[in-house]
Amino acid sequence: MSVSHVVLAITGASGSVYGIRLAQELLRSGATLTLLLSRSGAGVLRSECGMEWEGDEAEVREKMRGYFSAEPGRLFHYAADNLFAPMASGSSAPDHLVVCPCSMGSLGRIAAGISGTLIERTADVMLKERRPFVLVPRESPFNEIHLENLLKLARMGVRIVPAMPAFYHAPSSLDDLVDFVVGKVLDSMGVEHRLFKRWGSEEHKEPTQ
Repeated sequence: MSVSHVVLAITGASGSVYGIRLAQELLRSGATLTLLLSRSGAGVLRSECGMEWEGDEAEVREKMRGYFSAEPGRLFHYAADNLFAPMASGSSAPDHLVVCPCSMGSLGRIAAGISGTLIERTADVMLKERRPFVLVPRESPFNEIHLENLLKLARMGVRIVPAMPAFYHAPSSLDDLVDFVVGKVLDSMGVEHRLFKRWGSEEHKEPTQ
């Protein structure tokens, strides 16, 4: 299955690489992608991945297109405070929203219905329009407030896909662990991929004697 328009938001939790890898796979799948960054998300991206994606809206958009080698009509970006962006209205709601990774601050504001930034407003739009919404929390350990916020959103239909890599696919690199989490996000969206070996596949069956 393919999706048409995905909004992917990278917030200030550790794990920016998950969002970058997911963006690559969504573009590969043929989706049109709008990539949003919170202010803290841009800072963590610089710290963890060495990407200087800061500046005005047009400047950041061109940096993103250059990094992903994306055609102008396939990848978009809007500033965090641009509440005139299309996805800020239910009349232009995207097919999917993914917040990956999601900080606990972003989680709390989304769960409370606060729309102070474009990411938060897009989340509010997806909830009110009952559109597909996937959230990838990245925190450890969770406190009771975090768990209550996750449960609140789950009850509203948000798919919660924690950044918890598995090991049954015999990962041999950090990339394999990242790909597992990204693959689980794509599974939750119904997007086909080959990022990891599935449990019960031929690769995991014991040899017969």
